[in-house]
Amino acid sequence: MPRILVVDDEPTLVETIRYNLKREGYEVVTAVDGEQAVQVARRDHPDLIVLDLMLPKLDGFEVCRILRRESTIPVIMLTAKDEEVDKIVGLEIGADEYVTKPFSMRELLARVRALLRRVQMIRDEAAERHVEEPAILRAGDLELDPGQHRVFRAGVELSLKPKEFDLLGFLLRNRGQVFTREILLQRVWGYDYFGDTRTVDVHVRGLREKVEIDPSEPTRIETVRGVGYRFAG
Repeated sequence: MPRILVVDDEPTLVETIRYNLKREGYEVVTAVDGEQAVQVARRDHPDLIVLDLMLPKLDGFEVCRILRRESTIPVIMLTAKDEEVDKIVGLEIGADEYVTKPFSMRELLARVRALLRRVQMIRDEAAERHVEEPAILRAGDLELDPGQHRVFRAGVELSLKPKEFDLLGFLLRNRGQVFTREILLQRVWGYDYFGDTRTVDVHVRGLREKVEIDPSEPTRIETVRGVGYRFAG
């Protein structure tokens, strides 16, 4: 039974989400502010977090930053705002999905199911690759260790967000092939991902900052104009 942490300072909304998640068969724990959210996440190790952006003590962005340094727990971020800049910031700090209030409970439940399926699919594929792929994926001075979930450039370990790691691993395994943004969303984020293609651009930009000598003139993760991206070398 997956355990879900719901974080919001609106008691009525928390209870509504909790009720509907429990009806779907999930175990639910809750928190009403950012500090409590971090404490509960560390204590109860949830499989997914539904996280409000506007919280007392620590806002959702800061909670997400803290947890991303410690784990790869998938996060659905809730917000009353509908500004693109907030969505981009949320994606850059590690949120997996973004839902704008007001939202239908059916939509939220669908996103929860889809995200949990996507996480399980990634785990299953990783287990299959554990036998089939080399222990270390290499490209020049870049090394990716799938087993230990670590990446090194010229011997220095890089700090990658979970989806940056997944995206880099996918591109390395398929070096030279060009993928559209839609295909990358399907293969890296999952076949039932609800997000838009800007998600891919955000993560490619973040990766280039870490793996390219000159991110403004990338030689590894190349843009193929009118098509998408490929890992060239």
